[in-house]
Amino acid sequence: MFRVKILSKCAFRRKIRSRLVLGIETSCDETGAAVMDETGLILGESLHSQKEVHLKTGGIIPTVAQRLHRENIGRVVQEAMERSGVTQSQLSAVATTVKPGLALSLGIGLDFSLNFVKLHQKPFIPIHHMEAHALTVRMLQPVVFPFLVLLVSGGHSLLALARGIDDFLLLGQTLDEAPGDTMDKVARRLSLIKHPKCSMISGGQAIELLAQDGDRLKFLFKPPMGAHYDCNFSFAGLRNQVTMSIQKKEEEEGVEQGTLLSCVNDIAAATQHTVASHIAKRTHRAILFCKAKGLLPSCNPTLVVSGGVASNQYIRKTLKIVTDNTGLHLLCPPSKFCTDNGVMIAWNGVERLREGKGILSHTEEVNYEPKALSGLTRSETSTPHLTIGGSAGM
Repeated sequence: MFRVKILSKCAFRRKIRSRLVLGIETSCDETGAAVMDETGLILGESLHSQKEVHLKTGGIIPTVAQRLHRENIGRVVQEAMERSGVTQSQLSAVATTVKPGLALSLGIGLDFSLNFVKLHQKPFIPIHHMEAHALTVRMLQPVVFPFLVLLVSGGHSLLALARGIDDFLLLGQTLDEAPGDTMDKVARRLSLIKHPKCSMISGGQAIELLAQDGDRLKFLFKPPMGAHYDCNFSFAGLRNQVTMSIQKKEEEEGVEQGTLLSCVNDIAAATQHTVASHIAKRTHRAILFCKAKGLLPSCNPTLVVSGGVASNQYIRKTLKIVTDNTGLHLLCPPSKFCTDNGVMIAWNGVERLREGKGILSHTEEVNYEPKALSGLTRSETSTPHLTIGGSAGM
């Protein structure tokens, strides 16, 4: 069981102060900040979610996300600092997401942070968003390198071997769209925001909720990339299949687009199952590749799963089948740490501060990089290409 370490202000004042990091996150639609000490104790945090605004518009509009970040970042950082009982002068460094993400969102966090570090003359630590997701689990319990990482979210999907805090061997990534994006788009096409159970939750959450009462066998979608024996992902083709099935059912029921179909639960279940199965098969292949190349330790090899889609319990259970069949230990951070937040950025800053890696002076210029998955090293040992006879029960 994960135990999140949060220290009270009184207890913190009684202990010897260690180095302190302020983490700031604005890569997409969450404005997050947290203050943490070098042991991983969360001293104070704050988070502003834009979810309700974007639900009304049917998706994230970058200019709207930018405006909301700009309006809230000062307050969010101030709240995190006040809750921590830490002053700006006591900070050892500021860590901020600079890649990858929405350009307009990243820009707000970076501009604020650079002004902050220049004003208070503090070191600055640029953070790779996906690396931060991958390392969050080490804040919660001791996980030694190397370990396999699966990151699945609304904006990304990738498989990598984590060999160090800044050393990731990329095994596979999405070739088109991310799984969270696919499920959000299916939910919008099904008009699930009109469903009484789904009006205040995201598209992916709506798919997961309705799938619980659906029959996935009512719609048989072809699994993506069946003839491609690597570890990459593709979800756009699945989304096209689902869209065509929705159109066909609308014609059969004689309703217009935007009307809730009678079979939404079944479509949701079939979509979720196909997404989960595809993720599981690629992860299974990555595990076999790592084992064949001797890339994972023989003692307690671990698969870490993080990112917003990792909160989906059906996908977690599907991956558990894979790890049970391959002898890996499955670790998923609690849902609150799977989604974007300032805590994971602060922790990544702590890890870098400990090892003295990627720490910049407050006078250095830094740019954000919206398309930065290349920051992870592509496998030198060749692209994972293994023919597997089964899919761990999928």
